[in-house]
Amino acid sequence: MSKEAVFTMKLESELRDAFMAEAEAAHRPASQVVRELMRDFVRQQRETREYDKFLRRKVEAARSSVRAGRGRSNDEVEAEFAVRRTKATRRA
Repeated sequence: MSKEAVFTMKLESELRDAFMAEAEAAHRPASQVVRELMRDFVRQQRETREYDKFLRRKVEAARSSVRAGRGRSNDEVEAEFAVRRTKATRRA
């Protein structure tokens, strides 16, 4: 990947010194570490956004199901899974 853009930022000199020391201790150029941090941040943000979209779709599907009368009460779900637990325990 071509490295044509320059990124300038202001930060505390203590943070810069500590960062540079750690990058050097890891035998890695500081610019490489910053690029990796940026890539990780971009990936994490994208994954978070995608998960949020997925979750919103699931919640809306569940709400639509309840509105359409296909929902079950907590008591019904608990009763069903109590039966399942009992069957599973007997098999074990």
